[in-house]
Amino acid sequence: MPDASPPGPVWILASQSPRRQALMLALGLPHEVAAADVAEDPRDGEDPSALALRLALAKAQAVAARHPRRYVVAADTVVAVGRAILGKPADEAEAVEMLRLLRGRAHQVFTAVTVLAGPLGLGAADLAATSVRMRAYRDEEILAYVRTGDPLDKAGAYAIQHQGFRPARDFTGCYAAVLGFPLCHFWRVLRSLGIPRPADVPRLCQEHTGVPCRVYPAVLAGDPLRLFPWPGQAAGR
Repeated sequence: MPDASPPGPVWILASQSPRRQALMLALGLPHEVAAADVAEDPRDGEDPSALALRLALAKAQAVAARHPRRYVVAADTVVAVGRAILGKPADEAEAVEMLRLLRGRAHQVFTAVTVLAGPLGLGAADLAATSVRMRAYRDEEILAYVRTGDPLDKAGAYAIQHQGFRPARDFTGCYAAVLGFPLCHFWRVLRSLGIPRPADVPRLCQEHTGVPCRVYPAVLAGDPLRLFPWPGQAAGR
């Protein structure tokens, strides 16, 4: 069971993703859920990591504008092969095409986390980059997986944790980032903002995912993040 949540804000999670909601709950953080209606199309020539950061901020802003005195967290995940960005497939045919493109090769997953702390008038963001190498799955496996409907709401058309498909051969970096919410990077954002943080985030993350982590010492030892002004407090007056 997660540790008792320390005194702190009740969060609004700007995401309807059940995976992100489950990871928040794994930290013992109470939260509400609010949808963020944000167009996710990349701009011309936009770098995948820049896209993830921009969309996480846009989602947080969309929700924080309705709740200016609250603490809002948003995340966005971008899957890329080089600079080619793979979004959520429009249909089953596109899901099959994406999974064939990824088969047997490595690709990058970028997940950005943004927190807008209205009562503090501040915000901060962090980015996790994970390299995932897919196994050489067969066409029959792709078709069977796509027929489940699971790939259609996921960037890159796959869930790394899917027990039936098991698409990944291995990965380097943060596993929770591939799920959509890198908890140690979220911890870094909270630390930079001076917001109370859950105890032993790496343990809670590994217990929830069931996957050992080698990168959390380096992530948590990173430099404080740059803060930026967020006029939530003034807007709420």
